[in-house]
Amino acid sequence: MNDKPSDTKNQKTLSAEQHRVLNEKGTERAFASPLNDEKREGVYACAACGTQLFTSEHKYDSGSGWPSFYAPIEDSALGQTTDHDIGYARTEVHCAKCGGHMGHVFPDGPKPTGLRFCVNGASLEFKAKD
Repeated sequence: MNDKPSDTKNQKTLSAEQHRVLNEKGTERAFASPLNDEKREGVYACAACGTQLFTSEHKYDSGSGWPSFYAPIEDSALGQTTDHDIGYARTEVHCAKCGGHMGHVFPDGPKPTGLRFCVNGASLEFKAKD
């Protein structure tokens, strides 16, 4: 896995906001992403490398202002690390393939997992089901 999805190809294809979120572990403003309100069936992939991470089947409205999912497509699709960026421990999630920062996972989600993957829309690309 790369430390950051910042090779030349990705730098050319990522917007400034995507680059900030994916490479610098940035956080977009709450309710800023149109993906927060996306209701169509489809797949959410890493905006940097295209790895499929989540499906619309596992998406729900958490009220947090960020796209939220109760499970990834596969556990192996995401890596996890602990960060202390805001003064306490949180579990950061990133694309297991390229290392791009996705967001965080919290233990306050719905059944069946009880998890809330709180993801920056800027780190995702939505592919609607045909």
